[in-house]
Amino acid sequence: MARNTNAIQQNHPRARELDAFDRKILGVLTRDASVSYADLGKRIGLSAPAVHERVKRMKRTGAIRQTSVLIDPLAVGKPLLAFIHVDVRGWCKTPEQLAIADLPEVEEVHNVAGDTSVLLKVRTESSRALEGLLARIYDVPGVVTTRSYIVLSTQMERPVQPDTTRDWPPPRRSRSSA
Repeated sequence: MARNTNAIQQNHPRARELDAFDRKILGVLTRDASVSYADLGKRIGLSAPAVHERVKRMKRTGAIRQTSVLIDPLAVGKPLLAFIHVDVRGWCKTPEQLAIADLPEVEEVHNVAGDTSVLLKVRTESSRALEGLLARIYDVPGVVTTRSYIVLSTQMERPVQPDTTRDWPPPRRSRSSA
């Protein structure tokens, strides 16, 4: 889970850069965090003790923040996924505004730049439950407006990936500038 770290200096031990083996370990763990160190070692070409030490180090340095379970939303009766843009007066840092994160329907809270203040990712059991959640949000002092986007289908949803794109293609030139 993400922690609210406003005004808190992070004191993680100095982390060294993740190498190719670390990234392979993270790639396997994002797909199945219950894999044994022996199996993980076989998959990436290291011994189980070496993998265990690397995982311990990545936990200690914060590269691995926690191990969690991904729950099927249908199994817990929350099939409706929505994103809610919330506009507030001020900077959305009052205790009441921050308490929105404590509602069990709220999965993510992001303070954003642009035409809104806060972006919420929420899951509810129905449109009626979403309406009730919106009513609770509107009861929070400082909330001015909301805009809701109900997800019809999800093509891809995944946790943070360990790999990065190294080379981006150059922007295509439009035909009119050729």
